[in-house]
Amino acid sequence: MNLRKEIEFGGRKLVLETGNLAKQASGSCLVTYGETMLLVAATASKGVEEDRGFFPLSVEYREKYYASGKIPGGFFKREARPSEKEILASRLTDRPLRPLFADGFNNETRLDINVISYDEVNEPDVFAALGSSFALSLSDIPFNGPIASVRVGRIDDKLIMNPTKEQMESSDFDLVLSGNEESIVMVEGKCEFVSEEDILTAIQYGHEGIKELVKFQKDILSEMKITKRDLVIKDDNVELQNAVDKLVEGKISNLNDPKDKHSRYSDVDKLISTVVESLETEFPDMSSDIKSYIDKLVAQDLRSKTIRGKRADGRDLKTVRDITVSTSLLPRSHGSATFTRGETQALVAATLGGKRDEQMIDSIEGLSYKRVMLHYNFPSFCVGEARGKFSLSRREVGHGNLAERAITPTLPSFEEFPYTIRLVSEILESNGSSSMASVCGSSLALMDAGVPVKSPIAGVAMGLIMDENGKYAILTDILGTEDHIGDMDFKVAGSKDGITAIQMDIKIDGLSYDILSEALQQAKDGRIHILNEMNKSINKHRDNLSVHAPKIGQISMPTDMIGAFIGPGGKNIKALAEQYEVEINVEEDGSATVLGLNQDNINSVLDYVKSMTYEPKAGDIINGEVVRILDFGAFVKISPTKDGLVHISEIKNERVEKVTDCLNIGDKVDVKIIKVDDAGKISLSMKALLKK
Repeated sequence: MNLRKEIEFGGRKLVLETGNLAKQASGSCLVTYGETMLLVAATASKGVEEDRGFFPLSVEYREKYYASGKIPGGFFKREARPSEKEILASRLTDRPLRPLFADGFNNETRLDINVISYDEVNEPDVFAALGSSFALSLSDIPFNGPIASVRVGRIDDKLIMNPTKEQMESSDFDLVLSGNEESIVMVEGKCEFVSEEDILTAIQYGHEGIKELVKFQKDILSEMKITKRDLVIKDDNVELQNAVDKLVEGKISNLNDPKDKHSRYSDVDKLISTVVESLETEFPDMSSDIKSYIDKLVAQDLRSKTIRGKRADGRDLKTVRDITVSTSLLPRSHGSATFTRGETQALVAATLGGKRDEQMIDSIEGLSYKRVMLHYNFPSFCVGEARGKFSLSRREVGHGNLAERAITPTLPSFEEFPYTIRLVSEILESNGSSSMASVCGSSLALMDAGVPVKSPIAGVAMGLIMDENGKYAILTDILGTEDHIGDMDFKVAGSKDGITAIQMDIKIDGLSYDILSEALQQAKDGRIHILNEMNKSINKHRDNLSVHAPKIGQISMPTDMIGAFIGPGGKNIKALAEQYEVEINVEEDGSATVLGLNQDNINSVLDYVKSMTYEPKAGDIINGEVVRILDFGAFVKISPTKDGLVHISEIKNERVEKVTDCLNIGDKVDVKIIKVDDAGKISLSMKALLKK
């Protein structure tokens, strides 16, 4: 069935189509907004598959270069592995969709989202969830949708739904929201020190747009007859559960007594092993079912205790774990810090570089450069495991990006601080919110490096547990266990003045704005507590950069002199860089930066540029170099781009018969400018500086 429907949304036409493209997929659709188009295909394996302990969903968002009329760079000239932007867009789509698949559906499921047209006005990433939701709803895959996503910006205190790329450059925040008609299920954003109240207002505003898009899908789907595949749901083994209940009676609660992470996991594993061994004869080959059931009992008990105010590690609901901070741990790094909160620890190193150290990004938008990079590493030893690592995980990309978004608003502009900045967060221990530990550690490392940040930044992860009666507990600084069994993972980062980054995933329907507002305020209290603890170690940037950090000098030159400075084929600038062991970068507007380890060498290059841009005038006295000798005089170079003539009559007070009697090529001589004519010819005199 061919179908095409459109609505006006955010001041532009939004079109959903199906039935013409990718017809062998379980469900497919074409999303068009302006001239940006996404083709989404949803597929799932046939038959019935066993429960793997996780839902095998793959979301692959790819931006095709032909979408904007470009050819990929590199040797192979084809799309390579997913970029960070594509990985982040995949995660942005995966997170709100994953909880909506029917319980008991364990089939390999895949969403392929291809950006096939890009108008450089309407960003495609926010429409991936809409297209995926619609494709899944059209398919036979059991899916409890639809949902939608919107982007919210703000310019001059006015909220904007799905702002254009140009509008986003003037917005003080960038929020992506996902949800259904009842509630918001995901928030992802970066902000310029925005208040909690303004964030909540923006979320409410965005939800109205989500409701409109969900209704749009439902209206289309109501005209279609869609049959979902039958689910084969495994019945609970009541007999097995009763047998387990008898063996674990009175023991489950003890497992959730306050203790450290590994003790807790060890105690649970020991109980599972004991029960499996006891029931091996009666229930052979049922160890995975026994483990799942005991894990469920442990989670239920912990949820119940937490709602009553008894957390897994003995804290109350609002207390942040003990914090330890140290700086300058790495002697050769330009800045470093360790941030430890409970059993979560991040070691962060800050490195400063020049313009050439910026990351070059080749995308459908063309070439761009990234000045600030935060890389997050999560080795298996940080959770006490021994797993091999063969590539960068999507989790590492996502957590690093979140921390980077949190830190970036506090950084000085390139004009104020002309350095490329790289931060690396090494997670050495993990038991809850290592991304927020990375935020705190990065802020400390930046200040330790002497980067003139606007203010320290901290982050905290919040949780929520709600029972069937609506009773709930909001948790500050959640543990890994609380994240696993909880109903919300809500990360908020910022300064004392406002929020800089936010990320929220909700696993339940019907989260009220009152609860969300309460969580935001509790997060603010937790964030300020953490900032106060950080300030005990270092509360502002150091006055000087590390001795190991490169030094940078800045200067400007007229644009018409850039070519002469660089020289043919870069000859001049390469020679200068080699002579003085520096890195020189010149922008199109004539601004230049000189980077090196030796300040004297940097100053020499800056002096060279000053002399090159020198505008001579009569009366100036200069030390120049003889570069050419003729019968009637000598040409003296008075700047890298200008020569002047010392006429034979201007060499000495007395008569000179031959120029070579007094001067040789390469001689350094003091000269006075006696005339600059209208054509720019410069007349010099040596005798004008001699006593008569």
